[in-house]
Amino acid sequence: MSLFPSSRRIAFLGDYVPRRCGIATFTHNLCEAVSGQARDAQCIVIAMNDRPEGYDYPGEVRFEVQQKDVEDYRAAAYELNQGKADVLSIQHEFGIYGGPAGGHLLGLLKELRIPVVTTLHTVLPDPDAAQRRVMEELVSRSGRLIVMARKGAEILRDTYGVPDAKVDVIPHGIPDVAFAGTEEFKKPFGMEGRKVLLTFGLLGPGKGIEHGIRAMPEIIRRHPEAVYLILGATHPHLVAREGERYRTSLEHLAEDLGVADHVVFFNRFVSDQDLGQFIGAADIYLTPYLNEAQITSGALSYVFGAGKVVISTPYWHASELLADGRGVLVPFRDPDAIAAAACNLLDDGDLMDRMRRRAYEESRDTTWPAVGRRYLESFAKAQSDHRIVAESVLSRRITATRPGKLPPVILTHLERLSDGTGILQHAVYNVPNHHEGYCTDDNARAFLLCNLLEQSAIPPPKVNLDLLATRYLAFLAAALHPATGRFRNFMSHDRRWLEDHGSEDSHGRALWATGSGTALSPNEGHRRLCAELFERGLAAVSSFTSPRAWAFALLGIHGYLRAHPTHAESLAARDHLTTRLLDCRRACADARWPWFENSVTYENARLCQALILSGRQHPHEDSLSHGLESLRWLAGRQTSPNGHFRPIGTAGFLHRHGGRADFDQQPVEAQAMVSACLDAFHATGDAFWHREARRAFDWFLGRNDLGVALHDPTSGGCRDGLHHHRANENQGAESTLAFQIALAEMTAAEQHLNHSHPHAHEHSDPLPA
Repeated sequence: MSLFPSSRRIAFLGDYVPRRCGIATFTHNLCEAVSGQARDAQCIVIAMNDRPEGYDYPGEVRFEVQQKDVEDYRAAAYELNQGKADVLSIQHEFGIYGGPAGGHLLGLLKELRIPVVTTLHTVLPDPDAAQRRVMEELVSRSGRLIVMARKGAEILRDTYGVPDAKVDVIPHGIPDVAFAGTEEFKKPFGMEGRKVLLTFGLLGPGKGIEHGIRAMPEIIRRHPEAVYLILGATHPHLVAREGERYRTSLEHLAEDLGVADHVVFFNRFVSDQDLGQFIGAADIYLTPYLNEAQITSGALSYVFGAGKVVISTPYWHASELLADGRGVLVPFRDPDAIAAAACNLLDDGDLMDRMRRRAYEESRDTTWPAVGRRYLESFAKAQSDHRIVAESVLSRRITATRPGKLPPVILTHLERLSDGTGILQHAVYNVPNHHEGYCTDDNARAFLLCNLLEQSAIPPPKVNLDLLATRYLAFLAAALHPATGRFRNFMSHDRRWLEDHGSEDSHGRALWATGSGTALSPNEGHRRLCAELFERGLAAVSSFTSPRAWAFALLGIHGYLRAHPTHAESLAARDHLTTRLLDCRRACADARWPWFENSVTYENARLCQALILSGRQHPHEDSLSHGLESLRWLAGRQTSPNGHFRPIGTAGFLHRHGGRADFDQQPVEAQAMVSACLDAFHATGDAFWHREARRAFDWFLGRNDLGVALHDPTSGGCRDGLHHHRANENQGAESTLAFQIALAEMTAAEQHLNHSHPHAHEHSDPLPA
């Protein structure tokens, strides 16, 4: 297996320096080791924060995750999915991630689309229910698992059913230091001629240091020159809970035993350079840990690799590393055994020298450069496996995510709402409401629907689509004010326009309908009139300030350019509006809020859809990636904890620094999400987007917060939305058209999947609708 390609991007997730803990140091050393072995690779870090203010991180840290903030984990996944990394290396310890048993990490993994290699710093043979759930999910979503001892692989196989082929045993890395004597290192500490025992690391009750202190009276009796150095700050989480109570108890114990002059505490977190000085001065390293279930110890690896004699209790890592005479193992909680082992070693200098040289020689393949190379090999395996799996199961995944048969196209209610003028806006229950008249918004949507149905392979309903389309297009033609070039919006039932020009949004929707009709309509007269109306109404958009009006117009422009790809005014308008949308997003977005505005309001997915289409048909800076990133974020925001679509509610919307309204829920939000996700699916071939489109469509069918179906299967009508306690029983034009357009798009997409090779859609170029 070759090393990871030098041009790749590698991300590391875990605690990170200057945070003071073993995993932070490990992540930093690993990142440097991998970077040193793949010098052209870009290595970035996602750092876990255990405090709101974070830390003063170095430049390689590109993103920070607050331990207890679920949204941060998902935001990190979005960031990585936008091409920031090709593989993610996770450092896993249950305690460094938020939620029960660190379960918040799963929120990141479920969103991630790049291969994952997880280093397990703890592998529990008897997990509780929460720990087992997290571990099994972590195992399932990781391409490779790395443990630092063979015991870890054994537990993974026996407890979690992980095949050996998925596990890489890579030892804890160590600095590559020269083999040296101790006396030169002792001078700065004033300990020339002394026999130095050393324990280092963050202090806590599990370290068993009290048993090392209890061994000192006998060691001193036989070797008065002996001194025990205890190096390390108390673990910060322990200090936060109980202060320095544990350290104080150790100091009192040394005094009570009369060995206080032979036990020296260094209460600080030392740099790697200072730690090397302490280790260099040590004759014996002592790890009297109390718990067998420790799969790795960075401190043990470090001192063994420096060629030190080690006395340790038989926790798993020590039992493997020190077996066959490479060190001395003593029972747990046995000061007498510690004292006997230390005295025997101090009595026999030749034995100590042989053990030191053997430890040093046998650890050369665990230096950080060697470990970095092995991690690169694991990354390469994960990437290779990820590609193979993705290619082999794409078709099966798409098929498996299509829940059930879509309802048939029935336009009874659409005909009921339509007359010789166009389509009426509102209904009382399912009865047209003449008092509210007509609007351009709904006639534009109705014209779009007719053209979609005419163009698709959907069995035509028993209606005259050409006649309906003619009425809706005639309304749009009448709506365009000849003097201003603006579309009017509202018309009374007696055919009187109620304004000189409509909203910017309604004008954008009219351009969307006419631009699309230029390419979609099967009727030549319709196509020619659409082109005229579109061209006459296009100029007004340049002065618009509504981002949604820009988006609606862009959807129409992309349709128009299908029929007239060299039309200069349309090309210029496309570039201008795309730039404005991108500028709007750049001015507002950050890693946690990748959005166009400080509020998420209505027809939100259309903003993303417009950028996605601009990126597909004419790459414009990063419009495709920005559109996809925002749409993925929006999809997450509109997915309930139970997994169904939950659109942003109109009774308050969603605000950057405020709350979110869950109601009222509008059909146009589901329809916009269906359209945008299907365009994302066609642009990327990623089955995720097809699933999200179906999730949004199923909202109409009853997979929603109330469990209530909004569509009427007998007439094709659709209720006007969901209140917090009931559905709105009226079936107006906007809601009915939202359902019918979403149904037409979903049906066409599923027919395409059923009749095409799974990869064929990557090259298709559907018109937005």
